[in-house]
Amino acid sequence: MTQAAGAFSTYSTGSTQQVGNREDLSDVLYDISPTETPFLTAAKKGKATAVNHEWLTDALADAAANANIEGDDTTATKPAVRVRLGNYAQILKKSAVVTGTQEVVLKGGSIKAEMAYQVARRMKEIKRDMEYALIGIDQAKVAGSDAVARKMGSFSTYLAGAAFQDGGAGAVAPTGNGVDGMTGSLTPAAFTEAKLKTALAALWVRSGEGNFTMFSGATQRGIVSTFTGSSTRYATTDNKKLVASIDVYDGDYQTVTVMPDRYCIASKVFLVDSNFVEVADLRGISSSDLAKTGDSEKKQIIWETTLKVCNPLAHHQIANLTT
Repeated sequence: MTQAAGAFSTYSTGSTQQVGNREDLSDVLYDISPTETPFLTAAKKGKATAVNHEWLTDALADAAANANIEGDDTTATKPAVRVRLGNYAQILKKSAVVTGTQEVVLKGGSIKAEMAYQVARRMKEIKRDMEYALIGIDQAKVAGSDAVARKMGSFSTYLAGAAFQDGGAGAVAPTGNGVDGMTGSLTPAAFTEAKLKTALAALWVRSGEGNFTMFSGATQRGIVSTFTGSSTRYATTDNKKLVASIDVYDGDYQTVTVMPDRYCIASKVFLVDSNFVEVADLRGISSSDLAKTGDSEKKQIIWETTLKVCNPLAHHQIANLTT
């Protein structure tokens, strides 16, 4: 069959027939970019009042035999010195620039105000940048200068000593005050349930009353689903299907919430007591107008904040794992 002669068609060219049809642009804008920031969400919210935010930690003396003679004179014992830690406030910044024309034209995707839309997008991006700075990198703190940006020490740089566990071989723990990250001649090894049990036992000895969440990337999260310690899986009531993953790991000492974090360092697993981690804002996230220099509106989004690892021994990191 052929098209009838002179038929008015959407394929017509060289005339006004084709351009007269309206476009079909949906008012729904589709975006699958993930916006979850579980570590940032779990952390307490605090306030910093200087670019170097500091805090103190303390610990009780180890339990020991304690029996004394009646009437014995007391000899004073000097307690352990409190530890002073600190972190620098890092400035995270994004910008939004929209021309005057783009602000007023009719837009698809149900976007009414372009600048408002762009500012909201940049705020989501800056939160993802913050999650990456907190748990996605071994970032040493940097004091900064007039020519160098300040940087906060990431979470992993504070977990040293008893809070650091080499999941493979050759890893050297950080100093533990944010000044450096893990080093060494690394030989990674697979994450195992035995390694998780070792970590939980160590946490129970020094900080047994915590409410712990396990943060990890996709690889280590998948391995946890094979562990037998939480052999009971939860069935969804709507379709009677068995859920294959573990959301809660029931250990010998603690029940741990298992939380995947797509920004977490892939070779590490973190056990976190959210009562002892805080994000302290020097300046909370906000937008402000920039000077107008032409036919456009300009805004900047600023967040000046830092990480406060209230007591590093409340947490644990298993490092040097196979990815």
